[in-house]
Amino acid sequence: MFERPAAGERAILVQLDFGEGDVAERLDEFRLLAGSAGAVPIATITGKRDRPDPKTYAGSGKVEEIRAATILHGAELVIFNHELSPAQQRNLEKALERRVIDRTALILDIFALRAKSHEGKLQVELAQLEHQLTRLVRGWSHLERQRGGIGLRGPGEKQLETDRRLLGKRIAVLKERLRQLERQRAVRRKGRSRSEVLSVSLVGYTNAGKSTLFNALTKAGAYAADQLFATLDTTSRKLYVPSCELENGRSGCQIVLSDTVGFIRDLPHALVAAFHATLEETVAADLLLHVVDAASPDRDQQMRAVLQVLAEIGAAGVPQIVVLNKIDLTGVAPGVERDECDNIARVRVSAKTGAGLDLLRAALAEMSRKLAMPIIDKTTHPITEHDHRHSDVAQ
Repeated sequence: MFERPAAGERAILVQLDFGEGDVAERLDEFRLLAGSAGAVPIATITGKRDRPDPKTYAGSGKVEEIRAATILHGAELVIFNHELSPAQQRNLEKALERRVIDRTALILDIFALRAKSHEGKLQVELAQLEHQLTRLVRGWSHLERQRGGIGLRGPGEKQLETDRRLLGKRIAVLKERLRQLERQRAVRRKGRSRSEVLSVSLVGYTNAGKSTLFNALTKAGAYAADQLFATLDTTSRKLYVPSCELENGRSGCQIVLSDTVGFIRDLPHALVAAFHATLEETVAADLLLHVVDAASPDRDQQMRAVLQVLAEIGAAGVPQIVVLNKIDLTGVAPGVERDECDNIARVRVSAKTGAGLDLLRAALAEMSRKLAMPIIDKTTHPITEHDHRHSDVAQ
C-alpha cells in the first residue's frame, strides 16, 4: 500500500451542473473525496451546461478558465467530479498541460490507499487495471514502433500493444486468484448455512457510521473514522442477542454480523464488478441493516444511491431494516417505526452514545423469530464472541 506525500498534491476541483440537483451536497462530498485521496483542493471551478462537451466535457470556455486557475494557483492536478471518456481525458490533459483524473479514478485511488486485506488489494488492482486499459494511449501516443536493437529485433510491436498485452495477462491472473478466494468464501457461507446462524450485514452510504455501530454492538474494535471509505475490509463477528423468548423457554439467538464497505452515488462500475465476490456476502445475508446518517441533509439521495447499488448486485430482495444513526446530532429520540403490516421498518439510534441500541437488539431478536432461525439455549450452549476478520475478504 502506498502513501501520499505529506504536503499532498495541489488540485483544482471541477464540477458541472447538468440539472441533476443536489449541487451543494455533491460538491461537499467531492471535496471530502479529494481530501481522502490526499489532494489539497486549492480552487473549485463550477458551471452549468445542458450536456457534456464530446471533446473536453467542459467546453472550450470552461477549459480556458480551468487552465487559468491552474497557472494562478500552481496546481499539479485537475480532478473532475464526473466520469470522463479516454478521449476527453487526453484532450483535457493536452489543453491544460496537467494531469487530469475523473471521479472513477479518484475513488479507485482512495480504495487503493484504504485496502489492507489480500483480497481487497487484489480487487482494487483489478479495478484500476481495467480502468487504465482503455486509457493506455494517453501515456504512449508519442511512441512509434520499437526500434530494432539487441533483444528487440524481429517483427516488433507498438509499445501500446505490449502494455495492453501485459495488462491483459495481469488482469487474467487477478481474476483467477479472486475466483479461488470466492470459492473459499462460498465454503464458509455453506458452513454458516448448515449451522443455521442468522447472517446480518451492515450496508449504507459511506461515512454513515456503520463501523461505529458495528463496534457498539460487538465490541469488535474495528477501525472507524469520520472519513469516506474508512472501512474496506469486511469484518464479521458472532453476536449473542438476548430476549428471543419462545414457548420452550430458551432465550437467545446467535447471529453473524458483518461490517461492509460503504456505498456512494455513481459508484464506479469497475469497482462493483471487481468487488463482486465480496459483495456476494451482502446478497447472501438473511437481513440487511441499512445504516443512514440521520443528520445528513442529503440522506434521502444517499438512501436511493444505496438501494441502487443493492439492486445492481442482486440484493434488492433481502429483508431490510433502516437504522437511522447519529440521532444525537438531530435531537430526535430513540424509537422504532413500523409499517402498515406491523413489521419493523426503522430504528432510531446513536451508535456514538449508545442511545437506542437496546431497541436495535430487540429488533434483531424479532427478526430472528420471524425468519425462523433456531434459538440457542445459553445455559447449555454458551456463546463465545468470536472475532473473525476475513483476511481474504475486502469490501
